[in-house]
Amino acid sequence: PDVQVWGCDYAVCSAYKFFGPHVGLLWGKRERLDALPAFKVRPADNALPWRWMTGTPNLEGIAGTLAAFQYLASLSGTEFCDRAHLVAAYQRIYTHEQTLAARFLEGLQRLPAFQVWGITDTKRLAERVPTFAITHRQLPSAVIAERLATQGIFVWSGNFYALSLSEALGLEPEGMVRIGFLHYATLEEL
Repeated sequence: PDVQVWGCDYAVCSAYKFFGPHVGLLWGKRERLDALPAFKVRPADNALPWRWMTGTPNLEGIAGTLAAFQYLASLSGTEFCDRAHLVAAYQRIYTHEQTLAARFLEGLQRLPAFQVWGITDTKRLAERVPTFAITHRQLPSAVIAERLATQGIFVWSGNFYALSLSEALGLEPEGMVRIGFLHYATLEEL
């Protein structure tokens, strides 16, 4: 994400969404962070960034987040961790994951007992991520997940905290099977 291009006032994310530890990240425009009330301990300096640090920093989380950035940048073919290399790495990841997603959808089209929930048109892959929710006409989602696990394929079944959606689709209580493809998956594994 490019917060400058987006024109964000704030951006918040979790590092575990990009292979880091369970650490929350906050980016904000300086003038917004200066103006926003900070609930902090009295001895904490009121200047940035200290006004947002309410105690000893999570040093191991910060180190783990840096390692996640370095890992991602390495996927661009370099050990340099800067924005240009992260952008290049994400482009490589995107291209590979789109290939996996297209192959997966093409394969499922040959298995009519399965339904993919969401965009299935391979010409529209840019509109989705390579994470799929599927159901089977006869087999409960948990059974599919268990059968795949015996083959060394690990997926998740249920509603994934999207209970309202699962209910609206008439899929409760079984839910769906969630299958996600990431940059380290291969076409052979798929």
